[in-house]
Amino acid sequence: MREVVFDTETTGLNAASGDRLVEIGCVELVNRVETGRTYHAYFNPERSMPPEAQAVHGLSEAFLADKPLFGDLVEDLLDFLEDSPLVAHNAAFDFAFLNHELSRINRPDIAPARMIDTLSLSRSKFPGAKHSLDALCTRFGVDRSHRIKHGALVDAELLAQVYVELTGGRQIGLGLGEVITPPLSLQETDCRIPASRTAVRPARAHAASPEELERHAALLAKISDPLWSLGRDEEDLAVA
Repeated sequence: MREVVFDTETTGLNAASGDRLVEIGCVELVNRVETGRTYHAYFNPERSMPPEAQAVHGLSEAFLADKPLFGDLVEDLLDFLEDSPLVAHNAAFDFAFLNHELSRINRPDIAPARMIDTLSLSRSKFPGAKHSLDALCTRFGVDRSHRIKHGALVDAELLAQVYVELTGGRQIGLGLGEVITPPLSLQETDCRIPASRTAVRPARAHAASPEELERHAALLAKISDPLWSLGRDEEDLAVA
């Protein structure tokens, strides 16, 4: 199964109030294994960069001034995404910005059904723990020493490793038989064995035959002072 792990950087926290997407990074997974294919792009947001946002990702107005507009690269981005499930940390945030940019150029939104949120997965698996990307990298031993500031592609690559661990670890791709991938959601799945694969055996008789009972009685008769007769002797004395 193909999935795309992605991350975005923006000018702020609210797309509806005018904040824009300035960077996106995507990592391709097939059966939870990185293929080496990635997509990365910077976008000119056509607006100023607030200092607090620049402090997070380090992308300045001057750096982004000569970068293409989102609409200039949208075909390349959508070609990479295809119709695959999309994995992000706090995915509602990234989906909101991605769909806001698509709506600005009259393109259809990406359906929420394609969303896989690693923040929700982490909260479900580790209630009460810290769920930031840094905290999850620490929990799973993912090396983030090269992460100086937030960067969309760097964060997507780290998140891809975290996602694999959240959904079963690297051993899920090491089976000798058919590769079984976890479901997209946390809903229960039917794990019953199909009837066609269940071997039904006829019932076997377990009662001893008359000959076996006779041999057993003869064997017991040869044992002197058997333990099982002690209780019976005490009962006989009590009656007497």
